[in-house]
Amino acid sequence: MKNNKLIIFILTIGVFGILNTEMGFIGLIPQIAEHFNVSTSTAGWLVSVFAIGIAISGPIMPLLLSKIERKKVMIAVLVIFIISNIVSLFTTSFSILLIARIIPAIFHPVYIALAFSVASDSVNSKDAPKAVARVFIGVSAGIVVGVPIVNFLANQFNLYAALAFFALINMIVLILTIIFIPKMPAKKAVTYGTQLRVLKRPLTWLSIIVSILFNAAVFGVYSYLTDFLNIVTNAPSHAVSIILFLYGASNILGNVIAGKLLTTIPKKAIFLLPFSLIIIYVAMFGIGSFLIPMMMISVLWGILAGISANITQYVIISVAPDAPDLSNGIFLSAVNSGTTIGTFLGGIFIASLGSNFVIFIGILACMINILFIYLRNRELKQFEITS
Repeated sequence: MKNNKLIIFILTIGVFGILNTEMGFIGLIPQIAEHFNVSTSTAGWLVSVFAIGIAISGPIMPLLLSKIERKKVMIAVLVIFIISNIVSLFTTSFSILLIARIIPAIFHPVYIALAFSVASDSVNSKDAPKAVARVFIGVSAGIVVGVPIVNFLANQFNLYAALAFFALINMIVLILTIIFIPKMPAKKAVTYGTQLRVLKRPLTWLSIIVSILFNAAVFGVYSYLTDFLNIVTNAPSHAVSIILFLYGASNILGNVIAGKLLTTIPKKAIFLLPFSLIIIYVAMFGIGSFLIPMMMISVLWGILAGISANITQYVIISVAPDAPDLSNGIFLSAVNSGTTIGTFLGGIFIASLGSNFVIFIGILACMINILFIYLRNRELKQFEITS
């Protein structure tokens, strides 16, 4: 493809817009609850239904649309997101707002899967992990930067300004896509049956489990980071904001590092990651009550989380090259499942033992993952011999 860097840049901004629409509502829950006169827990459904929609549609929608010209699909998904953004901006009904969240959630995996696939195809196969890592910067930014941006807009201006931001980003990406992204015919037709056959491989399921456990290990703890900082570290509000920013910035740096690691030493990077995370969590448990050490920990943890985000995708995609659309969809379902499981179990540790013990879900998930990474590596050797 011509203008590879421009294409990857547009995809990165596009992924940021899609992820921002998904995750940005986390920073708006109090304002939405007040605006629509519903409880905070009810407003929280706007986040939950989106995640559920992704988990369900992830393995299905990218596969169903895999035979359609890819630029048309990307434009269609962006239009759906923009319409839902506009409906969210003007509706006065919470029920309609909920529907406006469910519909784009169904198409979310389509755009993300295409972004990874197009980025990978825009360079030679050796540099594919680096290209995907650049797109992952959009994922990280959407998760860790989008939330504070829309929260700031809602607090400094109003809820409408925050909701308009979602639409604005997606409109910009739509225009850039129409003008600069070339037509991209669907890849050589791979039948649905052929793609589904990858699910018969033990290696595929081991890779899915590894991906789920990595995300559970990271997000099971990160979901409660603010709680940990408030209760364990006893950090003042401005320090909490600084630590969250440090984590987010380091997460983006981790994406860059991951691209280099996965093009040079992928097996070592995958195997060493859980050990590195365990060291971070042990440090959090031991010295997380001190502000300055916790700031330093957040930087290292953010880097590892950025690396983990890329690895969760790589472990699945790399073992199913014959089913790119399905494997990207499975990846999205796996990471959402891992986040849900990790967050649920992290909450149990907090309720049972206290906020300091939330790191146990991270350590436990990593310890289990070491076993599954070993099993995956053993199965991978057989796969490489026979393929």
